[in-house]
Amino acid sequence: MGELMAEAVQTCVHCGFCLAGCPTYNLKGQEMDTPRGRIMLMKDVLEGSLALEKALPHVDQCLGCLSCETACPSGVEYNHLLAPFREMAEKERPKSFLGNMKRKMLLDTLPNPKRFKTAASLGKFAKHFRGVMPKIFKPMLDLLPDELPKSERLDPIYPAQGEFRGKVALLAGCAQQVLAPEINRATINVLTRNGIEVLVPETQQCCGALAWHVGEAEAARENARANLQAFPKDVDAIITNAAGCGSGLHEYSLMLKGQAEEEQAKEFVKKVSDITSYLVELGIQTPPALPRPVKIAYQDACHLRHAQRVETPPRQLLLSIPNLQIVEMPDAEICCGSAGTYNIDQPENAHELGQRKIQHILDTEAEFAASGNIGCLTQLRSHLGDKTSPKLMHTIEILDAAYRRELV
Repeated sequence: MGELMAEAVQTCVHCGFCLAGCPTYNLKGQEMDTPRGRIMLMKDVLEGSLALEKALPHVDQCLGCLSCETACPSGVEYNHLLAPFREMAEKERPKSFLGNMKRKMLLDTLPNPKRFKTAASLGKFAKHFRGVMPKIFKPMLDLLPDELPKSERLDPIYPAQGEFRGKVALLAGCAQQVLAPEINRATINVLTRNGIEVLVPETQQCCGALAWHVGEAEAARENARANLQAFPKDVDAIITNAAGCGSGLHEYSLMLKGQAEEEQAKEFVKKVSDITSYLVELGIQTPPALPRPVKIAYQDACHLRHAQRVETPPRQLLLSIPNLQIVEMPDAEICCGSAGTYNIDQPENAHELGQRKIQHILDTEAEFAASGNIGCLTQLRSHLGDKTSPKLMHTIEILDAAYRRELV
């Protein structure tokens, strides 16, 4: 990946357009905590003029939200530098015993729904002993809900209703199956209602994004290879309903660059589509009108808006519901602080970003808040606290509820 890394470094002209949308620059106001500052740090490490441990405190605080790529007039592909650099750094960084334990816990449990369900259930009990636990583990407990929803087993095939219009395969996700199985249910409901047959490949694995974004690239590649085999080729699209997972699938051609599966990965990526983009392109049945006007705040997930450049389709779907109004919020392009495991690895930064985001949502006085990513929804719920309004829902859940006349 050396050529891609070099190209990212050389393309940056240090213009500073990326600063305004960078979450850590907004928090800290330091040059080394900006994309262009990190590019220079990574360049110096790669050239041998700076020790890795000098750069890591700043690189580690990057959320990988890619707002810098959206803002960049020169077209710097920042992730082509960040992800491979983190892979290199992970092999060389000094690791503490507790840090190793935390990383192993995350990578052994989050990508596996059964293990995560067990771990989350144990975590509810461990919350009673939070005060005596090592500080490094507390953010994980704080993100767990008080109650876990009942698990839902997904069938391998869901037939289309009415006129057959297409066939897709659904990435079911990992943490989402445990924390919010209703998102997959709503996705299947909306697709089948609109004439789409839905396949749920039984041998699919985690998308690999969690491992990829923390430098555990070999684990991510194993996930990618498994999914290349698991997903059928005779589908119109591979549907994702979690921004982070969709972004992860789109990175398979980067993960597997130079590997035997590189060309297969490129073909796979062509079929990957966020549920909102797919439905807008398909054209959907107009939902019944809501019985009264309803205001919804829409929160852009970074790995939709920036990584996949999906900004308009979620809004188009929501506005297809008669009597629904979207209320835009300030700093919509700024990350909420979730960013994969960032709110566990960098809890102070994540907490401040989460507080800012939830306050922006509250200021809209909207009845509902929608997002397209389970990580964002989990982060926002943890910062909403005991407040009962707005109700936080996935975009597809809102559409499904509107179809069923159950939103309000």
